[in-house]
Amino acid sequence: MRTIFHVVLAAFGALIGAGALTLPAYAAGDVDQGAKAFRVCAACHSLGTDVNMTGPSLAGIWGRKAGRLKSFDRYSPSLKSSGVVWDQKTLDAWLQSPAAFMPGNNMKFAGIPDARPRADLIAFLEEASTGHIRLPTAMTAPPFEDLKKQGADHQVEAIRYCRDTYRVTTADGQTSDFWEANLRFKTDSSDTGPLPGKPVIMPAGMMGDRGSVFFAAPDEISKFIKHQC
Repeated sequence: MRTIFHVVLAAFGALIGAGALTLPAYAAGDVDQGAKAFRVCAACHSLGTDVNMTGPSLAGIWGRKAGRLKSFDRYSPSLKSSGVVWDQKTLDAWLQSPAAFMPGNNMKFAGIPDARPRADLIAFLEEASTGHIRLPTAMTAPPFEDLKKQGADHQVEAIRYCRDTYRVTTADGQTSDFWEANLRFKTDSSDTGPLPGKPVIMPAGMMGDRGSVFFAAPDEISKFIKHQC
């Protein structure tokens, strides 16, 4: 008399033989859907070669060792020492939960819990990394406009500081007042950053009351701002 165990075992073998049951495998992702999913990633990552933002460029990520892009300096120690090589398996684990996959890393993204969108995004990254698809300029270009090419209304001639107010005068002769908390001072040392000693102001926010002044190097900031009421 056949036991239940033997019946289940026979059925299991039949399924394998018929090809109805296979070992777990990563689903093939949809590249087009993955390109749409990448829009979220694009806030922090570019697909342009060595175009780094908050996070490193993802150009050529497929098969690259984690934490080893030479042009990026903000990797966490845990990522640099991990020995991880980016492929379908490691990217899937990383995208599901960066914190769980590699504790102590600097990635603030919580992760993608659903397997389907992860598979789509991974498929897109593989195709983009290997050059099999043509990427739109928005995914590969530097994050800011070329600050060297801004007009006189953006070229800063002087910055005066009085109590809680910055007064910014531009090359077109106009002066704009900013509450000190609404004006940010930044540096951009990239190829599209401002010329040395020629800071540029760019609008920030929707109301026109906020701005960012970009300098070519940090030591220019204190030299440029004059205390004057």
